[in-house]
Amino acid sequence: MKALIALEDGTLFEGRSFTGSGEAIGEIVFNTSMSGYQEILTDPSYTEQIVTMTYPLIGNYGVNSEDMESGSVHPGAFLIKEYNGFPSNFRSEQTLAEFLVEHDVLGVEGFDTRALVRYIRTKGVMKGIVSTIDLNPESLVERARAWVGLVGQDIVSRVTCKEPYGWADNRVVPGSNFSTVQSGMKSPLKLVAFDFGIKYNQSRIFTDRGCQVQVVPATTDAETVLAMNPDGIFLSNGPGDPEGVVGVVETIRTLLGKKPMFGICLGHQLMGLAYGAPTYKLKFGHRGGNQPVKELSTGKVEITSQNHGFCVDMDSLSPDDVELTHINLNDGSVEGMRHKKYPAFSVQYHPEHAPGPHDAMYLFDRFIEMMRQ
Repeated sequence: MKALIALEDGTLFEGRSFTGSGEAIGEIVFNTSMSGYQEILTDPSYTEQIVTMTYPLIGNYGVNSEDMESGSVHPGAFLIKEYNGFPSNFRSEQTLAEFLVEHDVLGVEGFDTRALVRYIRTKGVMKGIVSTIDLNPESLVERARAWVGLVGQDIVSRVTCKEPYGWADNRVVPGSNFSTVQSGMKSPLKLVAFDFGIKYNQSRIFTDRGCQVQVVPATTDAETVLAMNPDGIFLSNGPGDPEGVVGVVETIRTLLGKKPMFGICLGHQLMGLAYGAPTYKLKFGHRGGNQPVKELSTGKVEITSQNHGFCVDMDSLSPDDVELTHINLNDGSVEGMRHKKYPAFSVQYHPEHAPGPHDAMYLFDRFIEMMRQ
């Protein structure tokens, strides 16, 4: 089935759908990971985006229920060079096409993904539309241009949980105020995790390290969190423009210094806003499992998993208050920071490695030690 991909500047690509009829509009981005497509698709940070994979063959190991990072698929469409509809893996439970159809997400193959990625790297990410329904180029380009985009929008409100929940025995457990405890756990550290688009593996890692995790909606106020008397506060990843998220920065500012705090990705950006730093949009973002990051205090280089299109601008922050801890070795952008007066630190990347390398796991141990102290 023919599918057209139209960018807001009038550029067109023609492919074919491997999931039937459909249409999606969003910001067209690319991910450089060679595997982990299921984790990418179930990452809430991709809400309102259309994901292009740079690796040419996708679908060869299928999909399984254990590798979900949330309860649904978040990109509007999935663009690949070549689809493999005959997966070969003992863990496979269904094909990628079946998975996408089940979640009403359009999958397109059979076009030059390398050309699209090179174009985005040159021109920057832009709004786009993918359709098998409307095949009029002029109409598609006009609709892409008319889409509101991500800047200034509160996308977090669309993905955050509606009610608090716990995490025990590797599953979501409804309930609030630390009403669930993982079997076999003794004297757990109590962790409140703000859900801006949290991934399951973050909760897995914390519980594996002796934490009782309580996930709360993004709109939860500081008084409610402090009344739970946690040992630490975690700010998760999430989609969109950090400056568009409503109310959260004020909450973080109130909580700073009250409890140890650790933020990743959008959580890191929101911490930067709480410190007083603005954020800005990157030309084409960082998305993939091969981003080199240097920790400045040790000189150690980590290969990291990343998914973000915005960045903290630290130039307006006083070095007496906030210290730059990590930088991206590709473009020199901010990848980590630490507050010098409060027990708070954050990184721009995804240390929970779902998907991605395990180089940054030490950050969870660092936060656990901060809570214990």
